[in-house]
Amino acid sequence: MAKSIVIIGGGIVGLCSAYYLHKEGHQVTIIDKGDITSGASFVNAGYVTPSHIMPLASPGMIAQGIKMMFDSASPLYIKPRLDVDFLKWAWYFHKSSTKAKVEKAIPVIQELNQISSELFSDIRKSGDLGEFQLERKGLLMVYKTEASYQHEKAVADRVRLFDLEVSDLNQTELTQLQPNIQIEAKGAIHYECDRHTTPTEFMPKMLNYLRSQGVAICINEEVIDIKTDNQHIKTVITDKSRFTPDEIVLAAGSWSGQLSKKLDLTLPLQAGKGYRINVERETGISIPAILLEAKMAVTPMNGFTRFAGTMEFSGINDIVRKERVLAIANGAKSFYPRLEINSEEIANAKVGLRPVSPDGLPYIGKSNTIKNLTIATGHAMMGWSMGPATGKLVSEIIDSKKTAVALNAFAPGRRFN
Repeated sequence: MAKSIVIIGGGIVGLCSAYYLHKEGHQVTIIDKGDITSGASFVNAGYVTPSHIMPLASPGMIAQGIKMMFDSASPLYIKPRLDVDFLKWAWYFHKSSTKAKVEKAIPVIQELNQISSELFSDIRKSGDLGEFQLERKGLLMVYKTEASYQHEKAVADRVRLFDLEVSDLNQTELTQLQPNIQIEAKGAIHYECDRHTTPTEFMPKMLNYLRSQGVAICINEEVIDIKTDNQHIKTVITDKSRFTPDEIVLAAGSWSGQLSKKLDLTLPLQAGKGYRINVERETGISIPAILLEAKMAVTPMNGFTRFAGTMEFSGINDIVRKERVLAIANGAKSFYPRLEINSEEIANAKVGLRPVSPDGLPYIGKSNTIKNLTIATGHAMMGWSMGPATGKLVSEIIDSKKTAVALNAFAPGRRFN
């Protein structure tokens, strides 16, 4: 039976949820507080990565964060602040950063990324969005030191257990694979199974398709209240309108935690700010890479090369810290000595806020207390890669179908202690 569904949030997860719900015949409305032209879904590295199997919460991350806390140019920056929600989240993050919990997370992360990779292909084959970049050139994990190599090699050995294509490249082989750019590195691990896209191409095409199919897109409209009765949401009130849907999807990214409070729900979530620099000229870089010691990503997108990275926990804000942008430019220079990112490109840097759960796993599933609420957020740095799979799961949840993956690990009401 067709339902009236409101999706709060117009990022990759919200749009993909709308895509699959519309395919099932539902009447869908998307509400977004912005104009859906910026944010994490537009500034990310564009990776579709079955190889990314490690959650952000892992042994040693808290110690690393404390060590970097007072260096605002460090790859991981935690702004010191007395904020109850943040302090609770940090404690839950600490409790989640154990070897046993990482081992449990690895297979479910891999499965969700793998399904999403296949769904990206299906979307392109459907012709719904027309042509968009989806290239399988893999992902290079480029290293300078033996320590970085050994750390990544351990991950690669785990990735091979999922029957994914991985190869080990020495310096000569890396040069042969990237002959048009000098790379200052000892070698790379090549995850040949991975793909990449151009987010600023995919998102507008998806929006245009949804509009053409009658999905209502309400932009620059902020949810200010949500009224419930008898364990159901009855009314969603914005600064412009009122909606009385049958089902609601909370996919508001880093703002989801704030909105959940209106429903007396506890959804531990923090905004992890990421930065990007676009270089709109030929760089000679043709294969996506993560520069391990610089802890940053490089992606050849349609019309430009993107340099992205950093994880900054400083609350919900869009402040661009120049020292962090310069750290990305300097990191790129250290690996590509002949590449100069100029002052104009640095000045045009943008940021986006990734929603980070304490254990690095997304929240996907029905609320325990509100019967017509489905939650889909908290993907940290894998929101883009997991977007289509999450959207597909949302449609399966709302239609009470058997889900493509088991949802226990993603339960919004899970405990972290």
